[in-house]
Order: sequence, then C-alpha cells, then structure tokens
Amino acid sequence: MKDIMGMMKKVQEMQARMAALQDELESMEVEGAAGGGMVKVTMTAKGAVKGVAIDDSLMKVDEKDILEDLLAAAVNDARGKADRVAQDKMSSITAGLPIPPGMKLF
Repeated sequence: MKDIMGMMKKVQEMQARMAALQDELESMEVEGAAGGGMVKVTMTAKGAVKGVAIDDSLMKVDEKDILEDLLAAAVNDARGKADRVAQDKMSSITAGLPIPPGMKLF
C-alpha cells in the first residue's frame, strides 16, 4: 500500500509540473527556416505561428510555387523543433516514472 501512495504522490507532482510545462511551452518560441534562411517561421513550442519572414527576392509572381513550398518547409522545420523542445522538457518531468516508451502525455 505504501508503494501506491508514493506513486500517487509522484503522479500528483507530475501533474503540477505538466501544467507548468504547458504554460512554458505556450511562451517558448522556436524558429524554422527554409531556402537557406530566405523563409523563416517563428512559432510557439505548442505550434501557434507567431510570425513569417520572407526575403524580398522571393516576391516574384513567377516564383509563387517556390515561395509556397519554402513556407511549408519552414513551418515544418519549426514544428519539428517545437516537438523536440516539448519532448525534451517532458522527459525531464517524467524521469523515474514507469511510463511506457512512446506514450504521449500531451
């Protein structure tokens, strides 16, 4: 019974840390880039896009397809970075708890 109580306490502590982590990820920003930095996307670690920067040289009507592809690539780059940041933070919170590998908690 003592082990269950200890585990419940750890779960409650983890829940409090998870709530704090969610707040932290909301304000943490990552930047994705494509085309050698010609297109940049800034987003929160939770995935909300905060800004887009496009090099003036890409603002040509006949290069619209290239710009669209670069924008998608920059968003995906930023999303990947956000996921890695969130996973790293989550690993530090769940360290020592018997959570199966690959289980997503958020």
